[in-house]
Amino acid sequence: MNFFEHQDRARRNTKHLILLLILAVLSLVAITTLLFAAFAFFGQEHTSVHTREAVGLWQGIINALSLEVFVWTALGVSSVVALGSLFRFIQLRAGGKTVAEAMGGRLLSGNTADADERKILNVVEEMAIASGAVVPPVYLIEDDAINAFAAGYHPQDAVIGITRGCIQMLSRDELQGVIAHEFSHIFHGDMRINMRLVALLHGILVIGLIGEFLIRSAGNRSISRSSKNNSPAAIMALGVGLLVVGYSGIFFGNLIKAAVSRQREFLADASAVQFTRNPEGITGALKKIGGGSYGSQLQNEHAAEFSHMYFGQGVKSFFNLMATHPPLEERIKRIQPNWDGEFIQATYIRSKTSVDESMAMGFSGGTIVPQYAIATDMIDIDATLNQIAQPTPEQVIYARDRIADIPALLKEAAQTPFSARGLVFGLLLDSQQELRNQQLILLNNHLTPADLDDLTHIIICAADINANLRLPLIELCLSALKQLSPDQQQEFIACTHALISADQKVSLMEWAIYRIVLHNSLINNKFMRNRELRDLQAECQLLLSLLAYAGARSEQDAYAAFAQAQTILNFSNFTLLPRSSITLADADRALEKLNLIKPLQKPQLLKALSQCILHDGQVTIAEAELFRAIADSLDCPIPPLVARKRN
Repeated sequence: MNFFEHQDRARRNTKHLILLLILAVLSLVAITTLLFAAFAFFGQEHTSVHTREAVGLWQGIINALSLEVFVWTALGVSSVVALGSLFRFIQLRAGGKTVAEAMGGRLLSGNTADADERKILNVVEEMAIASGAVVPPVYLIEDDAINAFAAGYHPQDAVIGITRGCIQMLSRDELQGVIAHEFSHIFHGDMRINMRLVALLHGILVIGLIGEFLIRSAGNRSISRSSKNNSPAAIMALGVGLLVVGYSGIFFGNLIKAAVSRQREFLADASAVQFTRNPEGITGALKKIGGGSYGSQLQNEHAAEFSHMYFGQGVKSFFNLMATHPPLEERIKRIQPNWDGEFIQATYIRSKTSVDESMAMGFSGGTIVPQYAIATDMIDIDATLNQIAQPTPEQVIYARDRIADIPALLKEAAQTPFSARGLVFGLLLDSQQELRNQQLILLNNHLTPADLDDLTHIIICAADINANLRLPLIELCLSALKQLSPDQQQEFIACTHALISADQKVSLMEWAIYRIVLHNSLINNKFMRNRELRDLQAECQLLLSLLAYAGARSEQDAYAAFAQAQTILNFSNFTLLPRSSITLADADRALEKLNLIKPLQKPQLLKALSQCILHDGQVTIAEAELFRAIADSLDCPIPPLVARKRN
């Protein structure tokens, strides 16, 4: 199953999940209606005990039922659940960092001197760049358990949370297995399901919380009022009933949560093995959880709320149906059928100050020479699309080499919000010195002289970086750029606009950089991906025309490239647009709409777009950047277009 099939499956699972939870809410409505009917039956002052006995309990409750009681109860319960879920959803709308902070996580700085922290940051950066994804922020949780999680609604707001025990007790290969597992949750849409589960279950929990409030309130009243007043007892009875109803709903909601989570864990384990090509990594981590004194159980008050997000079982489960994760033995045997059943005792592995990167990911040796133009017969675009979220060993080596090639000054600058802005400014500087000087003057209109002076060295260094390092550098700095405040973000966007418009035109390279930065810096809460590709033919036509002109030396070449791409989509009345009618503002709007198409229809669009840059027989760095920027805006992280070796 590839990336797009996983995305489509996650979308369908979300619908099933919502249906199950709706059924759970309807059950709560029915139970609560019966509770209020019973309360009304026993609360009737004119009804004697003898009459109640004669009528019978169930018949009396049924007699107390009415359409009015049912409607008001259904409305009340549904409103409580909806408002409780909405409240939690609003709390979580900032994305994964909300979960990480609730778990007591501390955001790791990229320029940390701690060897353990540097080790995990290296692993995360390497895996992100190998897969063409945004480098997610990493939060450290001071807990001795071996555990980790990925949280967020989509890759742009995803974070990785990891415990101190996980970093200290696992080897680098084992850490890679854990992080690959979490990247699988990011790529395959599991995070979004997990976040929605938290919000929906909180809505059900509110009913139980109301019951607790009524019980406390009744207890206080019984102390302050005379014993002849029966209202505290009635309120307490109602509170107990709501408490039972609410926590019964949570019980069944947790059953649903656990069932969904267990299946996704098996898929993530399998994806981690595909990612790292090293089954010993993830199985070693699982064996150390089984053999460690702390295991994977977390000591945080919010651990139970997010239990379905963790790498290992984060809270105690008293029976299998409530376990959010499959048993360790079963997970290990799925990967290593001949496992002898022995766990590994976890001990602290002291990190070196400098990691031997040549042994990363279980690979040894091999380098890839960066090329400014790759022959198209050396690029298998179908294989590349199938490798989304599953990069090859060559792409991992490529990522490691590119990170090593980035100058230390720029790598350090990518770790803080202030200096990360300078990297983007530098990548947007023109090669002509006169125009470059004009751009720096424009920056002076938006930045203070002191800030510009501090950034100038970084800006100039980034401007002169090799073309094949531009995308890796952008991916490294995106995590820091997300930490800008709203005002700082607006100022940053204004600066990029000034740099791009300095020469009164927008190059495709400038637009590609701008698209990647903008798409990954702003939170996008559009979840519905159900548009049909055939309904967006005008948007497809515009993007194909844009790419056809980008890689063409003449109008004839552009027409030929467009015609080749058009055969993939097979739309009628589909012709190359005039160059003068294409604006990048229209391209921005087209991408926003095309990002809403169904996941299984995106490969067809990407395949058509790729034909435009493959048509002339070679792919330049600029064309690769443009293609990957468009794919990124469609939430499809394309791995680096690494050339295959000729036979």
